Amino acid sequence: MSVLDLPRLWRPETHQALFRRILDVAARPGQIADLSDLLDGRPAALAALATFCDNTQTLADLTGTLTDTDLAFLDVGTDTAERAGFILANGTETPGFTPRLGSLDAPEAGSTILVMVKSLTGGAPLTLAGPGIRSEMRLAPQGLAPGWVVARARWCADFPMGADMVLADAARLSVLPRTTKVKGA
Repeated sequence: MSVLDLPRLWRPETHQALFRRILDVAARPGQIADLSDLLDGRPAALAALATFCDNTQTLADLTGTLTDTDLAFLDVGTDTAERAGFILANGTETPGFTPRLGSLDAPEAGSTILVMVKSLTGGAPLTLAGPGIRSEMRLAPQGLAPGWVVARARWCADFPMGADMVLADAARLSVLPRTTKVKGA
């Protein structure tokens, strides 16, 4: 299969465009990136994984939604949620795991958790504060169990250690770095 035969999501130029949009909203927690023009009907969470992952990373798919083909294209190893560098989870299910949080010497070893939600709007409002936010920002994801906010606060309590979180609906995503304080839900 040549690069021209690859599905759009897996093409290098798509990864570059996705990376740019994700990086932009990562610098502005609570902002929402619309990725629909790049997805060809694939989920935004998969697009984020396609951008973040390579054969040096590990992934825990707690949703069971990734196909063998997806995993082959991601070229990523699989592991448990407690040991994986990336975790794909369902927002309606309260997390029953503790992700990698890194260490003082290597905080970058903390996991990135991609949480699939019904929508990034119209749900219980979360109030966000921290770097990249002028004073406060509101994000109202539908389909995010309150236990996620509680668990995230616990995981990120010992900054610089912690876990970064990406909330994703079908075509959009928003990034909550470990530096972002979240209240609500």
